[in-house]
Formats: sequence, C-alpha cells, structure tokens
Amino acid sequence: MLMDLFYSFVENRRKKRVHFNGFMLDVHRRIHKLKQSLPKRRIGKMTMYDPIFPVAMEIAEETCLICFDEFQVVDIADAMILKQLFEGLFKCGVVVVATSNRPPEELYKNGLQRAAFVPFIGVLKEYCRIVSLDTGIDFRTREMKPAGRLYYISSEPDAENAVNALFEELAFRQNDVTRPRVLNVQGREVTLSRTCGTIADCSFQELCEQPLGAGDYLEIARCFDTVIIRNVPYLQLGMKDQARRFTTLIDNFYDQKVRVVMLADAPLDRLLDQGQMTGEEARDRLMLDELGLTDEASKRITLFTADEEIFAFQRTVSRLAEMQTEQYWISGDRSQS
Repeated sequence: MLMDLFYSFVENRRKKRVHFNGFMLDVHRRIHKLKQSLPKRRIGKMTMYDPIFPVAMEIAEETCLICFDEFQVVDIADAMILKQLFEGLFKCGVVVVATSNRPPEELYKNGLQRAAFVPFIGVLKEYCRIVSLDTGIDFRTREMKPAGRLYYISSEPDAENAVNALFEELAFRQNDVTRPRVLNVQGREVTLSRTCGTIADCSFQELCEQPLGAGDYLEIARCFDTVIIRNVPYLQLGMKDQARRFTTLIDNFYDQKVRVVMLADAPLDRLLDQGQMTGEEARDRLMLDELGLTDEASKRITLFTADEEIFAFQRTVSRLAEMQTEQYWISGDRSQS
C-alpha cells in the first residue's frame, strides 16, 4: 500500500511498477533477443559476450524508477544474474523501491549455488535502505466485509453445485459462449478447457500439475478477471512442485487483481499439511544418507526446505483471505474499466 501511494504521487513518467516475476521474465526475454541478434560464432572463434549490462542499460533508458512488488528469488536462472543486472541498473541511475517478505540476508535461502548469489545481497545493501515494517500483525486478516461465498469445501453438501451455479451466473453476463481457450505464451500453447469471456473455470490439475510458471499465470491474469479453481487437494509437503506453482499462481493473480473462487478438500487455514515426511521424502532422505551427505548439505540439495514452503504458503493463505473480501472483488471487476 505504501509503495502504491508513493508510486501514484511520483510525477516523473519514466516510472514502472511491476511484480518481480514479470520483471524477470521480461529481462530473460531481452537477453534472449539480444543473443539472437548477435552474429553467429565461427568455428574456432569463441568470443565471450555478456548481454546483462546492455540489458540493464536498455531498461535504464526506459525508466528511472522501478517499484517491485514481492521481491523474492526462487529461480536459479534469476539468482545467477541479479548481481550484474542490478549493479548495472544502479550505476545507470535507476532508483529501486521494493516490498518483500524477506530481509536481504534471507533472500534465496537454501537455494542452489547460493554462494554465487550472496554478492548480490551486498549490492542491495550498498544501494538500498532497508526498512522493516513487520509489526507481527497480518492486516489482510482484519475484519473486512466478505464478497459472499467464494471458498467451498468439496465434502460439503452441494458445494460443487454451488460453484457450477456461480460460474453460470458469471458467464450469463459475458458476451461469449462457454468454450475452451488456447493461450499463446512465448511460443507455447496453454489450454484452458472451460472459459466464457473473462471467466475461466479451471481445475488444480490444469493449473498446478502441468509444467506452468509465472509467465503462464501472468497471461491467464491478462485474459481473465475471474478464475474458478476446482479440485484443490490437501497439499502435503511432498507435493513441493504443485505447492510452489500454486503459490506463484496466487501471487500473480493477487498482483493483477484477479478474482478467485476455490473448491478445495480442506479449509483455507488447513490446506497445507505441515506434518511428517511422505514416503517420497523419506526415500530421498535415505538416498542422501547412503551418499554420506551431512544434514547441512542435504538441506541445500533442494531449492526449498519444508520451512521455506510453509513460509511462502502462509503468505498465500493470507492473500487468499483478502481475495474473498468485497473490496477486493469489486476492485477486480474489469467490466467497469
């Protein structure tokens, strides 16, 4: 909220407010485009070329202020280029304002090859002032008027019928027919089996059990202002890929003010199982033991530990709680814009 207030009062038009995921997708697109424009290497003529600083200069020519929502690093491809990229942006005079749930020291915690990422933390501290606003209160959970029933438990009588009726009610207002839609995302096709205008009726399997990422979710958010997510399972810690995708999905939907209706197997505050290891995790632990890896080393084998999953999911639950309020639902109605 503070960042949005600040951004709205900055009169300079060379400013950009963007979700960190979207920004990094754009950076990778620019790097790819720059590499494609280079002359092909001849055999025996190996010329090293670093496209990151030229990309930073290109961004600096377009904007002098970047406001990032949700500064987090979960991707090794991002982690390896951040120091050069931001050092370039800062040297070109770009001002960065960002919100994050992590202090700089905890960014990319337990990430693969984190030692190569650590110098970026020094760059952040050199050029940015770190301000902690953590009061211990989750303001999203304060009393706000609900928008009606938007979260359904699949075991409840008529829950699925209620979701079906809500889709029909929303679709009735659309100038379209119910049909599948194919979205093109960077040359790939993402198929949603049931849509109508700006309404998408999806399953958890469609959205989170397929190899989709932030770019796909941003494209869905661009095309639809309301998304129904059915068959959301009780998420166990062994379902790390699905849990990460779900967290990324909600992060991007929240930032783009997409309205969400959910049909899930468990109440929102109990959707993530924080219990013991699954059989798959136990097997992985046994393999690490047989390889002779220490506890500390084994913790760093994966990008996220269980603690990291739980931390990220707590933010997701908080956001989903706010997304069920009348204020959020009204703000996401694009038919008024």
